[in-house]
Amino acid sequence: MAPLRQTPRYAATALMAQILPIDDASIARAASILRDGGLVAFPTETVYGLGADARSDVAVARIFAVKNRPDFNPLIVHVASKDAAANLVSFDARAERLAARYWPGPLTLVLPRRADCPVSLLATAGLATLAVRVPGRDDARKLLRTAAIPIAAPSANPSGRVSPTTARHVVDGLGDKVDLILDGGACAVGLESTVVDCTTDTPTLLRPGGIAREDLETRLDTPLALAEESGDGPKAPGMLARHYATELPLRLNASAPQAGEVLLGFGAVSEATLNLSARGDLTEAAANLFACLHRLDDPAYAGIAISPIPEEGLGRAINDRLRRAARR
Repeated sequence: MAPLRQTPRYAATALMAQILPIDDASIARAASILRDGGLVAFPTETVYGLGADARSDVAVARIFAVKNRPDFNPLIVHVASKDAAANLVSFDARAERLAARYWPGPLTLVLPRRADCPVSLLATAGLATLAVRVPGRDDARKLLRTAAIPIAAPSANPSGRVSPTTARHVVDGLGDKVDLILDGGACAVGLESTVVDCTTDTPTLLRPGGIAREDLETRLDTPLALAEESGDGPKAPGMLARHYATELPLRLNASAPQAGEVLLGFGAVSEATLNLSARGDLTEAAANLFACLHRLDDPAYAGIAISPIPEEGLGRAINDRLRRAARR
């Protein structure tokens, strides 16, 4: 199998946003840009987010324009603490229990907007609910505290494409469309947050992600309902039928590559060019997923074959992303 090489689209010289390593000075600058209506890409423990002042219709509209994102697809709003979230949404006992256990961390809760919620209706796609999260990464929360505003932050990539887990991925996808990129290295989780809707009679899993469904059900002491397709549009990001897409076609549950394909392995797979986790660890695989897809999405290959991933724990979230990415 030929070694990986830099693809022409990555090799081409492109206009770039300013990239700064995360420190007190760059966080202060980023906070100022956000308060002035600008866009800042910053790392969380899940993926890099494209942040804007969630209260500003104009700033939120820039997110949709830069990502070429359908305006019926709502955004997740990031806040520094549960108390800050309580200024935007109403918590019931179930949401309180989940927030107490998983915040800060890779869990997004969909909750009713408060009557005085200042978040732009554009960020919620006009819904009476709001998706909120307290990120687990310390420097992300420091940015939120310094800016002192709720920050709408979908993944910092063109809509529907593979999510970014490094600052380089942000540059490759968005170029100079972002005012500033904070470089904090690779994201530890590497998979978007789990999204749970607490506005339904039974809490509903809208998007599998960085927290396994089984863990949430144990915490709630009840099974989660599963989201169904709706003609009313999604209630949370990542619910579109085709999402996280690569340029190359994906072939799932592959035992070996076919002619022209490159193999992304899982477990002991001898023909794999890259391996999500050679020891079969789903947490490691989740962290590596998007970075591996970025590296293998090379026109030198005819397609990407992917080894079977167990449909359990974080494997459900990985398979969810792969099935959506594979749709053509």
